[in-house]
Amino acid sequence: MNSTQLLWGILFGSIGLGYFVYGKKQRAVVPLACGIGLMGFSYFVDSTGWMVAIGGVLSVLPYFLRL
Repeated sequence: MNSTQLLWGILFGSIGLGYFVYGKKQRAVVPLACGIGLMGFSYFVDSTGWMVAIGGVLSVLPYFLRL
């Protein structure tokens, strides 16, 4: 793991924490699930490109999918 991956992991983890807290308070499933996903996926992804791609998709998913 290099410093680039560490910084992207911190950024997506912070966004994930915000989604998690919002989803829990509003009882919204999509932000809650995306928040959990954003906080945990960086442990399993080794490539910086894949990390940015997956994190970007999970970050904008609650905006487009409102359930």
